[in-house]
Amino acid sequence: TAAERLNVLRKETALEIEKAVTRELTELNFANALFSVQFTQCPASENGNAKAEFLISTNKGEAVKPLAKIASGGELSRIMLALKRIVADYDNIPTMIFDEIDAGISGKTAGIVGEKLKSISEKHQVICITHLPQIAAKGNYHYRIEKYSDESATYTNISPIDGADVVEELARLLSGTEITEAARTQAKELLSQA
Repeated sequence: TAAERLNVLRKETALEIEKAVTRELTELNFANALFSVQFTQCPASENGNAKAEFLISTNKGEAVKPLAKIASGGELSRIMLALKRIVADYDNIPTMIFDEIDAGISGKTAGIVGEKLKSISEKHQVICITHLPQIAAKGNYHYRIEKYSDESATYTNISPIDGADVVEELARLLSGTEITEAARTQAKELLSQA
């Protein structure tokens, strides 16, 4: 009886989550995304009597399929961002950490993800590790993270940067090892847009 009550509550909540995730995905440049939660009956236990699976379609005209089987790296990054965004509001999570949420994305989509992270930061502290200048430029505070090794171990150094150092770091992300004036100009433009 308890397992069945839990199942009913899960199905009610799943409808809300489906709508919320689909809305978030649309905002994250998935114009035709469909997100669904499918339940499969299983033997009753302390975990209920149904197993939930996330299904998704990211392209118009395609049927929803198991998320674990079809999403690419870039799609998974944005789907996880959407899910974390929704869960954070339900659980009142004060700090959210995104480690390389930029995997598999670039250009316009990177800008959209940056805007979404900035929006999330209005209600939650956001810590984001990124290699994309479109995302990094949206931050209020910037840190350079560097790894280095000696004969016996690898170390990580984190140091705050501001002002001209932020421009240089964004320019480095834009142009690689040789920082050009064009990259600096682009970095300043990204910061001014943020």
